[in-house]
Amino acid sequence: MAISKGTLIFTLTGCIVGLSQAPVAKAQEPPVSLDSHIQVTVDLVQLNVAVTDSHGNYVTGLQPTDFTIVEDGIPQKVATFGEGNEPTRQLVEAPPKGETPGDRDRSDAGAKLSAAELNSVIAGANVFVLFDTSNYMYRGFVFAQDAISDFIRSLENADRIAFYSYSRDLSRATRLTNEREQVLRGVRSTVAGDDAALYNCLLLTVKDAAQYNGRKVIVVFSNGPDNASVVPPEDVAELAQSTGTAIYMVSTQQAELEPISTAVFDRMTAATGGKAYFARSWKDEQRAFASIRDDLAHLYSLSYYPQPNPNRGWRSITVKLNSPRLKSCHVRTRNGYRLQASHVTKIAEASTDSTTGASSSK
Repeated sequence: MAISKGTLIFTLTGCIVGLSQAPVAKAQEPPVSLDSHIQVTVDLVQLNVAVTDSHGNYVTGLQPTDFTIVEDGIPQKVATFGEGNEPTRQLVEAPPKGETPGDRDRSDAGAKLSAAELNSVIAGANVFVLFDTSNYMYRGFVFAQDAISDFIRSLENADRIAFYSYSRDLSRATRLTNEREQVLRGVRSTVAGDDAALYNCLLLTVKDAAQYNGRKVIVVFSNGPDNASVVPPEDVAELAQSTGTAIYMVSTQQAELEPISTAVFDRMTAATGGKAYFARSWKDEQRAFASIRDDLAHLYSLSYYPQPNPNRGWRSITVKLNSPRLKSCHVRTRNGYRLQASHVTKIAEASTDSTTGASSSK
């Protein structure tokens, strides 16, 4: 389930572009604040929904009436609907009356969505690629770069792409742009080295993605373990859910040697509506990226205004299919979001932007 300001994020744990070339002294490492709040405001909840049959094939051609959305046990009305790369359309539905997450006046029953609201839903995908350039990635580094580059070239339905890399720190090699060649240059500029702080850097990437409207995706390419983060993966997953950001993870065979990492990757991606892939070869990596590309092209986009709900904390979301003929189908989407300020561990952001070579703290 995705909030209207949700972002789809792809984290690449092993091929992260934009590593800083300049060494960073340990004395300069950013301080960590463990008691910060990130405010998440929700007016229109946007969901990216994948529907597959018992054989794993995508089910296409469904209509809004085929879906039932329930939030905390309360049925919701579908406000907008779209399939794959087709334009999202507004349904002739009155927004729910009463208090909404943004405390907005919804007394104008029957009114259409505002231009700003509709644009926030129909905006194309913003894809953030996060590449692991830690010292875990020495083997197969070039193959990983090739797989990521091919993936970027294939993203026809993505409006803009950003390419980040990480080891101990996050490097924003290429900010969100529609210039594919600029992104590809960022991929080729990466080098491997230093410890891996995956969850620290993924949290910062989620925060970047949350600033944009429309579908937000993070694709992570990783070689597995995290040995330098202070942020727990649960905090990352909750923020991604609450900002409507889907996380996909492509990891190497090395990750499967770490049962804890494997379990975390599976839980995090499932909670945000994404998927985790474990590649045993560079060909498997290419197939994983192709699968992600196909997934994005077949997602249904649904949104709704939350009906009055006294729950001011975590709200669970369930999406089901109505027709008996779809009984054996599987639905994958985000499973909830937090309405109020989300208490998450926050890192003081002191990362190197490879496009300028300057270190900045936010």
